[in-house]
Amino acid sequence: MRHTLVALLLALPSAATAQVRLVPASPVPPAPLAAPAAPMIPGAPLAMPAPIQAPVVALSTLEGQEKLGDAEYQPAVGQAGKDVIWVPTPESLVKALLTAAKVTKADYVVDLGSGDGRFPIAAARDFGARAHGIDYNGDMVALARRNAERAGVRTRVTFQRGDIFEADFSSATVVTLYLLPNLNLKLRPTILAMKPGTRVVSHAFDMGDWEPDETIRTDEATGYLWIVPAQIAGRWAFEVGNARFAATLAQTYQKLSASGGPITGGRVRGTEVILTFADGRELTGEVSENGLVGRGWTATRIGG
Repeated sequence: MRHTLVALLLALPSAATAQVRLVPASPVPPAPLAAPAAPMIPGAPLAMPAPIQAPVVALSTLEGQEKLGDAEYQPAVGQAGKDVIWVPTPESLVKALLTAAKVTKADYVVDLGSGDGRFPIAAARDFGARAHGIDYNGDMVALARRNAERAGVRTRVTFQRGDIFEADFSSATVVTLYLLPNLNLKLRPTILAMKPGTRVVSHAFDMGDWEPDETIRTDEATGYLWIVPAQIAGRWAFEVGNARFAATLAQTYQKLSASGGPITGGRVRGTEVILTFADGRELTGEVSENGLVGRGWTATRIGG
């Protein structure tokens, strides 16, 4: 036993050896060596290192985060969702698209796939509209509600957890999107069946062969605007001044073609109708309950 103890002691480095450290050659004299550690005494309690002090954070900051739940959830750009990954629309494009849609306090804006809530919040805060967001991720819905609270628009903005392909958003006057082309196409029949004049804006992605009424570009991104057109395809009896004639209108989204009369085509922008004659003249009017009405002309539907 004694021999074993001696061998162990000989194998241990001396206190002086344990304190040796390499010092680079320098004219500046090296710092003095630290005093050797006190020898261990059998049976003596071990000295514990001083506790590490956590950085001081303002209590009000922590309380605010916990109250609003941000300490529990923060989204990451690119995180997976039900149908798309989450990438937020730049604030500059949000404002540009809502401006292009001519949003006012009379509007009800619905954002499909609302994420952190920036479209509905901007619609309420900057344009005075009522707004609603639908998102499949419950954590994102909760975050959007907190963001609306922070923006001071909680009474004008609502959010719900739901599937955009099952939710009823037919009462919207403005629809906002940042999805994918195939999802826009899936929504297109529902959107085209909405009230004529409903405005639809999309970040980045189009609606296939339904051409946008406007393209909106900022330094950061591109978006599109569509205005749901009234459906006026069919045969019409026109009275234009003293002239009377019948013409058949065919419609592809907002574009019109015509046959059987002097009108050759035209376009529909919401409920506004512009018809073009072969000589280049235009008739401008509105879709009404009784047909088409413009200054100095009317048209009555006489066939589907």
